[in-house]
Amino acid sequence: MSKSAPRIFDFLYDQLKNKPLPDALVNKINGKWEPVSTEEFVNRSRQISRALLKMGVKEQEKIALISSTNRHEWNIMDIGILQIGAVNVPVYPTISSEDYEYIFNDAEVTYCFLSDRELYDKVAKIRDKVPSLKEIYIFNEEEGIKNWKEVLKAGEDDSNQPELESRMKAVKNGDLATLIYTSGTTGKPKGVMLSHNNLVSNVLDSNDRIPTFENSKALSFLPVCHVFERMLTYLYIQNNIPIYFAESIDKIGDNIREVKPEIFALVPRLLEKVYDRIMSKGAELSGIKKRLFYWAVELGEKYDLQHNSWWYNFRLGIARKLIFSKWQEALGGNVKVMVSGGAALNPRLNRVFTAAGFNIQEGYGLTETSPVIAVNGPDVARKRIGTVGWPIKDVEVKIADDGEICCKGPNVMMGYYKQKQKTDEVIDEDGYFHTGDIGEWVEGKFLKITDRKKEMFKTSGGKYVAPQLLENKIMESRFIEQVMVIGEGEKMTAALVQPDFEFLKSWCQRKNISCSSNEEMVQNDQVKERIMQEVERINQHFGKWERVKQIQLTPDQWSVDAGHLTPKLSLKRRNIIAMYPELYKNIYGHTKE
Repeated sequence: MSKSAPRIFDFLYDQLKNKPLPDALVNKINGKWEPVSTEEFVNRSRQISRALLKMGVKEQEKIALISSTNRHEWNIMDIGILQIGAVNVPVYPTISSEDYEYIFNDAEVTYCFLSDRELYDKVAKIRDKVPSLKEIYIFNEEEGIKNWKEVLKAGEDDSNQPELESRMKAVKNGDLATLIYTSGTTGKPKGVMLSHNNLVSNVLDSNDRIPTFENSKALSFLPVCHVFERMLTYLYIQNNIPIYFAESIDKIGDNIREVKPEIFALVPRLLEKVYDRIMSKGAELSGIKKRLFYWAVELGEKYDLQHNSWWYNFRLGIARKLIFSKWQEALGGNVKVMVSGGAALNPRLNRVFTAAGFNIQEGYGLTETSPVIAVNGPDVARKRIGTVGWPIKDVEVKIADDGEICCKGPNVMMGYYKQKQKTDEVIDEDGYFHTGDIGEWVEGKFLKITDRKKEMFKTSGGKYVAPQLLENKIMESRFIEQVMVIGEGEKMTAALVQPDFEFLKSWCQRKNISCSSNEEMVQNDQVKERIMQEVERINQHFGKWERVKQIQLTPDQWSVDAGHLTPKLSLKRRNIIAMYPELYKNIYGHTKE
């Protein structure tokens, strides 16, 4: 489409005009893939718009959408809301009722559309505490609950179509389109205001990085309430790519084999699960097949995008034919690109899957940046494993004096809703958004994330963990003197622990455990089990994704002189990880890169 389309819904109308699809949106219903054509997509979104107008929905009025799975109803509602100048407030299905109450009141949500009974019950609990909320509608058929089809049917009457067309014309590209509430790990969630232009520009400026293919299909399974999957959905629509919605996370494997998609987005944790499943299958092999399998994996781990020798490439050709071809089959056989985002991708995994013939394009961004700031290209020349690529078109990135990554461009949010002070804290007077991440340039072009300005990190599943909160609580135990919570980009949260050796020594004596040194104590199974009990007790105070799943005990006393601590006795996190590569490997199966 031309760059002139200024609003999100223009992507859909361009598809209708230039290449209407018989399967624009596809859901699996009662065991069968049921398509919604481009024409049906447009007509139903118009019905929703006309009905909302009859319900008195005004410009910039906030409407909440919540769904446990991605489905065509969500997308129809999205367009129906946006083209009358109202604001879509997508909400995660997994948050607490208290968070729903806060978000609904902060946004002054008037209507809520959600997927199922379980979500309805959660929202119904707080309905009386949200004065602005007029009605709740559900996508599934449930006795005694208003169904979204009532709204859809009300819009069949097109007598107010001229009003709809007038409202559509009135929508400007600079208008607020969506209000996305970020994680409230460090306090109440903040509403990120994104305009039509924020998202449209991100779609258009990402187009040259993400290859699209004639007659290809996309599989959608990451939460569409998250801006990453949401932006890609608009990119698929803009590129006339049918979107198939996975039934659930548990059925992704089956759905991939059924749909045989060419493109999909994922978070690193999902790729880790795929890898773990493949490795477990490999472990079940025997004889020459098993040896070949592990030979291929080891070969993949040594993959180098730029500097593979002819001898390496010769062996890789054999590995791809004998082993990696089966990996391809397991993922439908047609995958041409996987877009990775939401958290850091382990370089080792990236190398193995790239060696196996998959094109993984790792990128970087935040909700506040719509989201893409940088992304690797589809070919060897425009890709560097271990980096997040280079900035997309129209987005300027600079590294501040303290190493913080700052960006400026049409993708940067309008600000935090009702929070000017917090907005001013992250967007400076020159218009640069301060990401809170520390980075550096590789080869003067590729952006590499090296640390976090604030110590909060993301697991590979995209979940935020605030390590200091956990550490402070864990150190309340008599058994533990120092602890460092780890898990940046990994599948789970873990910890390196320095025991309180004096207390531990006395405990060992009471339990008749013979240990003559710190080294012996930290190797003792009873000691390790007892300290893990302490950690598990403390875990109960935290969310499931935050909890420390494994620990490793260090035999030495952490100190300033030894380089573990700063003069203020803060943890030197990078130093500590570097000091204990084997302990890190014992937890995650690899050393920290």
